[in-house]
Amino acid sequence: IDGQLCQSVFRYCSGKAQNSHAQLVRPSGPLVTPDTVAYVEREPVGVVGAIAPWNFPLAMATWKLAPALAAGCAVVLKTAPQTPLSANRLAELTIEAGFPPGVVNIMPGDDETGRLLVRHDGVDKISFTGSTEVGKEIKSELAGTFKRLSLELGGKSPLIVTQDADIDRAVDIAQLGLFLNAGQCCCASSRIFVHASLRDEFQDRMKRLAKSRRVVEGWHPDARSIDPHRWPQGPQVDKAQFEKVLGYIESGVRDGANLLCGGKRARDVGYFVEPTIFTDVQDDMAIAREEIFGPVMQIMTYKDDDEVIARANNTVYGLGAGIVTTNEHHARLLAPRIKAGTVWINCYDTFDAALPFGGFKSSGIGRDLGDASLESYTEIKTTVFGAPK
Repeated sequence: IDGQLCQSVFRYCSGKAQNSHAQLVRPSGPLVTPDTVAYVEREPVGVVGAIAPWNFPLAMATWKLAPALAAGCAVVLKTAPQTPLSANRLAELTIEAGFPPGVVNIMPGDDETGRLLVRHDGVDKISFTGSTEVGKEIKSELAGTFKRLSLELGGKSPLIVTQDADIDRAVDIAQLGLFLNAGQCCCASSRIFVHASLRDEFQDRMKRLAKSRRVVEGWHPDARSIDPHRWPQGPQVDKAQFEKVLGYIESGVRDGANLLCGGKRARDVGYFVEPTIFTDVQDDMAIAREEIFGPVMQIMTYKDDDEVIARANNTVYGLGAGIVTTNEHHARLLAPRIKAGTVWINCYDTFDAALPFGGFKSSGIGRDLGDASLESYTEIKTTVFGAPK
């Protein structure tokens, strides 16, 4: 999945770089002499400090490198300490491709390395993908400066299953939206809002699917399937994340949610967590409010549109959301009411190099991908020519 996203983003941005152009304007009004002409163009913002996360290390690095390079910027990319190798290989490929020295700089490092990059006077823009907590730290650090800033942060995404939804499709979308990459996705559909009339059937099917889901190593042959709906589940990235996920499961049990299935370590060796589903979840529980970043699903029920929209939006996050319905008109009415940067209808985790991705509220500032991303690595300059004497 990393490789496919990388190729398409590099191709898209390279095409945009070849087709960039200035806007020609003929000014009018007071103090404008005859034959005055102006043009508006975008120029590189300068040196970009990019900080990539560990969950999709190659794709996330590409989402920053490709638009920044296409805009004409130099980049210093800090990779996560858990996953430095793929970006190191990407650095080797930039050398093979003939990039001049100093244009692409890959710097593995820890949190302190990231702080030094953010604070460096030679950096003109910071682009960060990661947790909302760290995003707040970066925003605070830059409060006394005018460095440009893009943040793609956490989420607690709702998936709304309407009364007229196709139940098979709803279950399939829900399991993909949550269990992909062992739940380690910023836009994971962890809050499933199911219409009350579908509750029993949906929960039963979801439980059977979760209990049959295979948990294997990344090099297992089953992990090579090209169909994401058939992918087995891998491990959490490290011990800290593994323990964090198990801690949230314990929290859900303590708060009174019903543990429908899973909830334990999946294997004796490795940081594997069983696909886990909670029902009877209340909106004020920690598992319903906080980003778990693991294979832990919360299923909740609702009765009408006003209720589900209010509850879906009752979060500090606003990264992604989903709707499963057979009524397109209904979906078009619901989607604008959801406060999220991306709303998927009858699908989930559908990305394209041309589709901007980012969040509302505490899910970030700015966008990755699309023209919006390219523009964020530029400054706008206006040049006005008066008529020569």
